Amino acid sequence: MGCEPPRRLERALGEMYGDAAAADWLAGLPGLTERALTAGDGLTAERVAAPGGRSSLVVLVRRADGTPAALKIAPPAARPDLERAALEHWNGWGAVRTLDASEAGASGAGASRPDASGPGASEPGAVDAAGGLLLERLHHEVSLRSLPEAKALLEAAGTMRRLWVEPPAGHGFETVAERTARQSAGMRAAAEADPELAPLVEAALAARAELVEGASELLLLHGNFRQSKVLSGERAPWLTVGPEPLVGERAYDLARLVRDRAEDLIAASGGPVTARRRVKKLAESLEVDQARLHGWTLFRAVESGTRALAEGRRQMGEVNLEFAGWL
Repeated sequence: MGCEPPRRLERALGEMYGDAAAADWLAGLPGLTERALTAGDGLTAERVAAPGGRSSLVVLVRRADGTPAALKIAPPAARPDLERAALEHWNGWGAVRTLDASEAGASGAGASRPDASGPGASEPGAVDAAGGLLLERLHHEVSLRSLPEAKALLEAAGTMRRLWVEPPAGHGFETVAERTARQSAGMRAAAEADPELAPLVEAALAARAELVEGASELLLLHGNFRQSKVLSGERAPWLTVGPEPLVGERAYDLARLVRDRAEDLIAASGGPVTARRRVKKLAESLEVDQARLHGWTLFRAVESGTRALAEGRRQMGEVNLEFAGWL
């Protein structure tokens, strides 16, 4: 089977890491895929999932017993090791399960909530050494974005609530304060390059400073939770994928969901009112402080907008910054 990466992946990797670095990793992708398949104890490749994601190659495979699975291969910079650690800790509770290549039929097994005192019961996948992550197969073509907005937000909130657990002891996840400190540098650079962005960037950075100072929660967070990251499954109706895990407060995690389908809000009348109403509704439904959710939504929208502009994704950058302006 050829493992031609989807064009979406090629383009996204170039935007994130630069064309040269992306080309180097993509050149080695056939070998990485072959080694991961070989290490996977009888894995047979079916096809590459397309259009796929923006940060990894996903190959639909079958295990030796015929069980369907998905093999995910991501660049080291995407920290697949941290994704694996988070998924193993959740152990299928609201999230896709990792599979040990030596276990049979695990994707159909039930899952229980992970013990907050340590990692979940799932063992690391045998393809770990080859840089791959073996996962139960979900319906990658059916995400929450296929549902009407109100229903999608309801299902998303229920899924997200399951993920907010105590992190494993001795974890290596960065904190919200650490991640947002790194991101702040790029935001300041964007404001220096374009003074028109300065008011939004200053407001976002001021909100972050206040929020970090008053933070009190240290829970395991998804880090990039949105409707397209929640897929239809067999053992549960909806399961999340693709975490960029960190630890911190729930309001930070929820802030990305507030901005979902922002392009639809901008195209419709009454977008600013709808956006503010969404902040209030999600805060109430998940018992999160509304002011903190508002602040993190502002910060994350400005950060995403300035980063998109820097990567050459002008339309997405402008959408995020217009949304931020409503707040």
